[in-house]
Amino acid sequence: MALAEQIKPITYLKSHAAEIVKEFSANPEPIIITQNGEAKMVVVEISQYEQQQETLALLKLIALGRKEFAEGKFSDARSFIEEMDD
Repeated sequence: MALAEQIKPITYLKSHAAEIVKEFSANPEPIIITQNGEAKMVVVEISQYEQQQETLALLKLIALGRKEFAEGKFSDARSFIEEMDD
C-alpha cells in the first residue's frame, strides 16, 4: 500500500480507533497520524513494535561491541574459551 494512503489526520484516529485495530489483522502497515498538517505519531501493530524494539536492542549491542573493539577491549577466542573453562 502506498505511504500516502497511510497518512491520516488525528480526527480519523479519534473516530475510527476500533476500525483501525481491526484492520491491523489484515493490513499491519503503520499509520502516520497528523495534527494541523504535521506528522505527529505513528500507530503500529504491537508485534511489529516488539520486533522493532528487538532490532534496536541488537543494533545497540553491535554498536557497543564495535566501540569496545576499537578501544582494544577484547581477547582472542582461545583466551576467552580458557577463561570460560575456569
